[in-house]
Amino acid sequence: MGRRDEDSYRQFAVSRSAALYRSACLMTSGDTHLAEDLVQETLSRMYTVWHRRKCIDNPDAYAKTVLVRVYLTHRRRRSSSEQPAVRLPEQPAVEVGDSSLRVTLLQALAELPRKDRAVLVLRFWEDLSIEQTAEAMRTSSSAVRSRSSRALAKLRTRLGHAGFAELTAA
Repeated sequence: MGRRDEDSYRQFAVSRSAALYRSACLMTSGDTHLAEDLVQETLSRMYTVWHRRKCIDNPDAYAKTVLVRVYLTHRRRRSSSEQPAVRLPEQPAVEVGDSSLRVTLLQALAELPRKDRAVLVLRFWEDLSIEQTAEAMRTSSSAVRSRSSRALAKLRTRLGHAGFAELTAA
C-alpha cells in the first residue's frame, strides 16, 4: 500500500471508528469489549481491501456491511461452541484472610529464585505431587524435594518462624 493510500485509510479509520463502535455496541447489547473487538476486526479487514477502494463505491456503507458480517460470524462461532449455563457452578468459599500476611508472603516469594518459586507454587498452591511437579519442571523427584526443602527454609528465614507458622496454619 502506498503512502497516499495509508494516509487515506488512516483518515477513514479515525473518522469512522466511533460510529462503527456505537453500532457494534448496539449489536452486542452493550458488550463494550466485544464491540471493540468487532471494530478492530472490521478495520483490519477494511485495511486489506483499501487499495481496491476504487471498486468500493461507498466505503462507509462497506465498513458497516463488514461490521455486520464480522458480528454474525462471531455469533455463529460462539453459538456452535459455547453454551450458556442455566446455573453457575458452585464457587468455593473464599475466606478473607490477613491481607498484610498475603503481601508479606508475595514479597518473600518474589525474592526466591524462579525455580524455587515454581516448585513451591506447583507443590503447595497447585497441590501437585512430587512426581507431577518433577514432570512439569522436567527434573528429577529428588531435585524437587531438595529445592522444595531449601525454598521453604528460605521462606521460614524471611517470614520468621511465627509468620511461617501462621501461614502454614491458614
